[in-house]
Order: sequence, then C-alpha cells, then structure tokens
Amino acid sequence: TQDFLLVLAELPGRPLARAVFDPVRPCTAEQLIDVLDAMPAAVAELERRPPWADAVDHYARMVAAALPAEEERLARIVGRVQSGLAGIPLGNEATHGDFHEGQVHVADGGVVGILDVDTIGPGRRADDLACLIAHLSTIQRMNAEQQARVHGTLADWVPVFDERVDPVELRLRAAAVIISLATGPYRGQEPEWERETVRMVDAAEALVLQVS
Repeated sequence: TQDFLLVLAELPGRPLARAVFDPVRPCTAEQLIDVLDAMPAAVAELERRPPWADAVDHYARMVAAALPAEEERLARIVGRVQSGLAGIPLGNEATHGDFHEGQVHVADGGVVGILDVDTIGPGRRADDLACLIAHLSTIQRMNAEQQARVHGTLADWVPVFDERVDPVELRLRAAAVIISLATGPYRGQEPEWERETVRMVDAAEALVLQVS
C-alpha cells in the first residue's frame, strides 16, 4: 500500500503448534523439508543473518546469570557446540531463519504454508531443521498424552532430517537453539521457571551427548 503495508491472504489450515498434539501426524518430515527447499533461489542473495549457534555463548551466559548452578554444565555444552561447528561454512541455501511449529500451517495431512518470512536469507538447511527440533523439544506445560505425541513425532522426523543434513551438525545446532530458548522462562517470570530452565538445559545436553 502507499503507506508501506504489505497485505497477504490469510493462510489456510491450522498452526503446527496445535496440530502436533493431534492423534495422527499433522504432516511428514519430508513435507517440511520440501517446503523449505521450495523457497526461491533468490532468497540466498538476500542479507545474511547470523545462525542461532553463533550466539550460543551469549545466551548461555544469560541462563547462567539466572541459574548459577548450571554455569559449568552450560560451559561444557557451549564448548562442544563451538568446537563441533568450527570450520563449517556459512552455507548458501535459501533458509527461513526462524523455522518452528508456530510458523508452519498444516491441513489434510500436509503443509500448506509458512509464516514470518522476514527472516529468510542464505544459510544452512541444518539451521532450519535444528530450530524446529529445538522448539518441539522444549514445549512447556504439556500433559502426559501431549508429551508422548510430541516425542513420537520427533522420533519419526529426526531420522529423516538426518538424511538431509549432517546428523552431528543438526544436533549441535539444535542444542544451541535450545540454550537461546532457555532464557525464556526467567525473562517471562513463568511459574517454576527454575525447573523449566533446567529441563531445557537437560534437553540441550542430551543432544550434545548423542554426538560426543
């Protein structure tokens, strides 16, 4: 518009953030990869944004400031992430930049669109898939049934992601994203934020230990 608004049609379907709790899988891992790979090649020519893993030390220090008892463990995770990703090129694939279940809409067993494309640019597909894994691994306040469904979905999807990107890189980048998310419970002063934060650090550590 003349006053610099971009108006788009409403996406159909439902957010994956809700559909992930359905009794049946809302979509396949292959469909998630396909929608990312379908982004125009020109996306890789846009401004580059640093991957989440570049700031893992910054976020770890924020978490440690709130929970000093976790400082040593966070330092070990950061060290493993940084050493494991050292030397990996930045990548020039078209990437979303903030790909998680809140950004994906699904319907009839498939992906129908993605939101928030203001973060798109060149990068590595492992960053996008790691972001999704990290967010799904740290959903808060689930009941037992929801938790079982999310864990089952991850168990189905991660092996497929492993075929598309390097499994070690995928887990280290996912661990880094989890550390960034672990700042959330304290900043939001959520109920039992200490326990939720420790649970997130546990999830990051578990991913790192898978490839140590």
